[in-house]
Parts: sequence; structure tokens; C-alpha cells
Amino acid sequence: MAFRQGFDSVMVVMFFILAVILFPFGVGPEGNILARIAPGVIWVAALLSTMLSLERLFQTDFEDGSLELLVLSPVPLEVVVVARVIGHWLTTGLPLIIASPLLAVFLNMHADGYPMMLAALALGTPTLSLIGAVGAALILGARRGGVLLSLLVLPLFIPVLIFGVSAVDAALGGFSVKAQLLILGALFLAAAPLCSWAAAAALRQAVESS
Repeated sequence: MAFRQGFDSVMVVMFFILAVILFPFGVGPEGNILARIAPGVIWVAALLSTMLSLERLFQTDFEDGSLELLVLSPVPLEVVVVARVIGHWLTTGLPLIIASPLLAVFLNMHADGYPMMLAALALGTPTLSLIGAVGAALILGARRGGVLLSLLVLPLFIPVLIFGVSAVDAALGGFSVKAQLLILGALFLAAAPLCSWAAAAALRQAVESS
């Protein structure tokens, strides 16, 4: 379904690229400054790009009545949520990871930080999709859902952002990154069951109140 709506994925990647490209125009072309802020810029742009497609994660099913059938089906709704999250990550998170090294070159990041940036994004972006699924389920049927979604999930994205950027900075500084990767992994392992359960509960509530 996500690939049939391919424009959404292209829009996410284009927003990611444009958001990163705009920073040198704002802060200047100084290479040292760009290299210093590169991890934070890439992570913030990835976070905001992920949010672009979250609103429609369950919206179409809710509007055409498919969500009611999914709730009544013998397949646990948590499994459906996990499948949707995987699809969302494959069409948004994975392309962002693939595009990030090219943008890191544009921002003059040292090559030592590339492997850690890819590893941190690979651990962090699935967590963003899981948390975003909860927000997407909670806003079903609400007016101005996009604004409400941002208010709900952005505070929960902050720990992933902090430790993702910290991991890249530590790698660039020659320090150990074990602690940051363990925390990112723990956030993902905690979010996988908790967010799927919370999103499924929110979907059931949305169907009952519609």
C-alpha cells in the first residue's frame, strides 16, 4: 500500500534533503561549523521527515471502514500495527538512512562518523516509527490531526534524538559509543511491545467511538 502511494515516500526524502541543504545557507559555508553541527542537523531533519507521513498511517483505513474489519479479524491488532510500522519504516526510515551519508558529505562531516551515524539511525528510526504509530492512532477522527500529532510525539522523540546525536559525536571525538548504542537499543526494545499495544488500544477506541 505504501509503495502504491509512492509520492509520500518521495516527499519525505525530498523534505529530508532540502531541510539539510538549507542549513549551510543559514549558518554560512564555514566547513568547521558545518562539521560540528552535522550530526544534529541530520538527526533533526530525519525526525521531522518521519513525522510527515505518520498522520496517514491509519487514516485511510479509518475513513474507508477497513479499520473496523481489522479490529474484528482473528489476527491480533498488535500484529497489524507492527506490520504497518514495518511498512512505514521501509518506505520512510530506510530511504533516510540511505540518503544520510550523501548529506553528511555535503555538511563536511568527517568520514569517521559515517558508520556510527548509519548504526544510530538504524536503531533510532524504527523507534520513531513505533512512537509515531501511537500518535497516529490517537488522532484518528480529530480535527487538525497533524498539529495534535506533533504535540503528542515530539516530546517522546527527544530521547532518541539526544542519544542518536551523542553517538555520532562520540564516534567523531574518538570516545566509546557503547553506552549510546545500548540506550538506543533499549529504547527500541521497549517501544516495540509497548507502542504496538498502546496503538492497538487507541485504534480499538477510535473504532468504538466512530
